[in-house]
Formats: sequence, structure tokens, C-alpha cells
Amino acid sequence: MLSTVPSDFHHASFHGRIGIARTDVTPPIGIYSRNWGAAKHDVADSIHRSLTLTALTITSLAGGSTLVLVDADLGWWKTPQTFQKFQKRLLETLSLESANLIFALSHTHAGPPLMDADDSLPGSDLLRKWMEHLFESTVDAIRQSLESQFDATLDWHQGRCGLATIRDLPDPDPTKNRIVCGYNPDGKPDDTLLVGRVTDATGRIRATLVNYACHPTTLAWDNTAISPDYVGAMRETIQQSTDAPAMFLLGACGDLAPRYQYVGDPEIADRHGLQLGFAALATLHGMEPPGTRLAYAETVESGAPLAVWKHEPRELSQKLRAMQTSVELPLKNWPSVEELEQQRLACTDRALEERLRRKRDIRRGVGNGSTYNLAIYVWCIGDAVLVGSCCEPYSILQQELRRRFPQHTILCMNLINGSIGYLPPEDLYDTEIYPVWQTPFDRGSLEAMTSAITEVLTGFPTEDSGEHREDKLADITAIP
Repeated sequence: MLSTVPSDFHHASFHGRIGIARTDVTPPIGIYSRNWGAAKHDVADSIHRSLTLTALTITSLAGGSTLVLVDADLGWWKTPQTFQKFQKRLLETLSLESANLIFALSHTHAGPPLMDADDSLPGSDLLRKWMEHLFESTVDAIRQSLESQFDATLDWHQGRCGLATIRDLPDPDPTKNRIVCGYNPDGKPDDTLLVGRVTDATGRIRATLVNYACHPTTLAWDNTAISPDYVGAMRETIQQSTDAPAMFLLGACGDLAPRYQYVGDPEIADRHGLQLGFAALATLHGMEPPGTRLAYAETVESGAPLAVWKHEPRELSQKLRAMQTSVELPLKNWPSVEELEQQRLACTDRALEERLRRKRDIRRGVGNGSTYNLAIYVWCIGDAVLVGSCCEPYSILQQELRRRFPQHTILCMNLINGSIGYLPPEDLYDTEIYPVWQTPFDRGSLEAMTSAITEVLTGFPTEDSGEHREDKLADITAIP
């Protein structure tokens, strides 16, 4: 007996009120912008492309709380405390709940670090002024987005892009038992690309969102220009076709990066952006019209029995929820902040001194204890689910969540609401590899985070069942 054919095909969708606004946050030439231990420079001497900050606000048609998603062409926060001060001001200024705000970074490695100015570093005075400008620009963009909301539909569609490759490579030197950070031809990367399309009541595209996992590490120590890396050309490519802002949501890319990277030539970053931009446009043009489903209509007898599918109107989900939970992760037995600072002051190697500076800052961020309470954010936007944290999990996280919950369209995000460190799989902790010795988190942390997210998503209703297991959502802040 033949299996039953599904009666329709439709995208994960949301119908509500959405606003979008963008501002330029490009820092001045001369600002402190050292991101690489191997770099010989400390300040930027030119601008490759502007850095932008985009605010997307989402509200239910029934009213209530608003979700605020900020996408910024920025690298990382030096310590959790730096972001926490920024976040506290933002929440108080705009009267927002912490669960309702996601401040996402594109993770460019060619911009100023987000940090409290250190007067011992060149370009710090400019950094101090620019950080205040960043805060004011964020407030203005969010307010403009709230004021410009319109009735909208947000649809998601899955595509593929080959930009990302596995960046864990066994050292070609047989005398060294380690894994270096670079392209591994034998790796099997996650090439999943999710594209969101925001349309208004007339069907016009008002914004696009690209969720993809790939480190923006095209430009490295030889680059002295401010740049959004590949994300800049990606935005431009999509925007030229749609005449609407394109947002970038960085996926779980702890082990993913472009095949060709660590260069000083901005044209290489632009080539990478074109690749992702064209893949996103191909996915966008493969979507069904807004508010419709592709439904089986009839079989027409011709030279062959032909299955005819047609577009029909579809009722769209208006469900909107924001949840914030946490998971307690074990910390490594690192030296204290004071001990790491003493080691840094005694170090005469420029690259190693930078490593110790970052390790000190991370230790200061997580504290001198043995565990750290990591915040996890979960948003339910119609039929889609967005999950993320301030860490950089390996891509196995998003692959595993999508395997466990095939009924959901799941968007995973790295580096939201702060920055700390990597979350590698536990089997890598016996290996000499950068993400393991960089992170303050001990073995099993990625698995603990995966379990915590699974616990939350297990309580979510499927699209058709309407079931909701409230016991699974205990201790979680939520929008009613």
C-alpha cells in the first residue's frame, strides 16, 4: 500500500506588527581595534565598509509586550560585565524586560572590541566616545523601529550555502599532536541556511533575515581597516535585489569558517559575502507567496497521471513568546584574575601577552568560582523558534536540536547578549585545540546546554497539537 502524501507545504510563519530601523555605527579611524594576537597594529587606519546596527521590533496583533532584536556589525564584548552595564542602561531607558531583548553580534574580527576603555592602549579615547555613541544609536534605532511598525508577515525558508567549512585541522606537522584553527578538507560542515522574509499587507518585501553559521574571519592580522567582513557584501547583495534592509543572525559556528581566510584583502571578504548573498536570494525566490500554502488540488490524467498543487490562503500563527532560562556550567580550574594579570605583566611576547589579557578578562567575567550560570534565550515567533546564548557552541548544537525537534523551524544564534567563550563537544577536551583552551567552561558544558534547551523545547506545542506542558516551563520568564 502506498504511503499517504502530505496535503500541503507551507513555511513557518508569523503574522503581527513588525518595525525595522537602521543606523550607521562605523567607528572613527584611529580607534583601538586590535583583534588578533599576531597583529602588528593596534588602531584602524581606514574604512572598508560601514558598520551598521539594525533594530527589528515584533508585537502581537493583540498587543502586549514587544520583542526587540538588534543586529550589529560588531565583534565581541570583552567581559560579560561590559555588556551587562550596557544592557541595564538599555532596558531602563526603553522600559524593556531582559527576556524581550536580543542584542546580536555579527562577530566581525575587523572592528573595535566592545570594552571599557583602557588608557594604556592607543585609540582608547576614541573608543570611549564611540561606545557612548553606540549606546545612543541603539536607543534611537529601537525607538524608530517601534514608531514604524506595520501589519506584517514573517515567513522562513531553508536553503543551503557552501561558504562555511570545518575549521578544525589536525596539524600537518606530524611532530605536533594538536589541532590548528583552519580549513579541514575532510570536514563535513553544516551548510543550513535559513532565510526570513518580512512582507507588508501588499506583499512587498520590507526586510530579510539570514541565519547562517560561519565565522567572519576572512580578514585577519594583516588587515588594518574597519570592516563587517563578509556580512557587508552579503547585505548589499540582498538589498540591491529587494530594496529592503537585510539582517544577519550568526548561527552556531564554533567549528565553522570560510575555506580561504586570514587575509588582508577586503575583496576576499566581499567575494564571500556575494556567495552567501546569492544563496540567500536563491532561497528567498524559492518561497511561496506570503500567507499561502501549497495544497494538493487534484490529479489530471494526461500522458502520465499528474499531481496538481495550487496556492491557497493559509491562517497564520500570531503566537509570540519570549523566555529566559539558565544552565549552570562547570568552570575550569583557571588561575585567579590577579594571577593572570601578574603573568601578563611579566610576558614579553606580544601575541602571548594578548592571550593572557583576554584570558584575564574572561576570568574576570565569569568570576573565581567553580560554576557559571549561563543565560539562555528562547523566542517563539509564530511557527519558528529562536534560541541562543552569549557563547559560541559548535554547530552540532543546531544540528542536534533540529534532529530532535523536526516539527519546529529552529534558528540557533551565537554571541547574543554578551560574549564569553566556546562550547566544544566533550570528546575534544582531550585534544590540544584552541576552542578548548580558550573557553573557561569545562568538559560537558555543550551537552548541558543542549539538554537545557531540549527541556524548554519539549514543553512547546507542535503546530497542530495545541498541547502545552507547563511543567517544563517552570522558572522561565515568559510573555503571556
